[in-house]
Amino acid sequence: MNSLRRSFIALLACACLPGAVSAADVNVAGRWELTVETQMGTGTPHFDLAQNGSAVTGTYQGQFGEAPVSGTIKGKNLQLSFKVNAQGMDYEIVYTGTVEGDTIQGKVSLGDAMQGTFTGKRT
Repeated sequence: MNSLRRSFIALLACACLPGAVSAADVNVAGRWELTVETQMGTGTPHFDLAQNGSAVTGTYQGQFGEAPVSGTIKGKNLQLSFKVNAQGMDYEIVYTGTVEGDTIQGKVSLGDAMQGTFTGKRT
């Protein structure tokens, strides 16, 4: 009976393992070079990111200067945000993307003012 119980538990653990592994957060720490496309043109910002569990912090450098960044990673889904002041207006910029290895792609919103897409790679 104990042997049957152990076998069942081992089988159950193996069946659950692939789901647990695929749900793990990917590592996004490092420098990311992006290409952003909006109706106003193209930009090439970069992010220097650190990760602690699912929390992501770092810095943005690009067309809006330099700003502290915060965000989250859940599985392969990354969300980053930071605030800037452009032409006397405060904006929250939000990047939402999917990470595959050393590449990322997704969407960016500049408050209600503008939407766009981005691709990037870790360098």
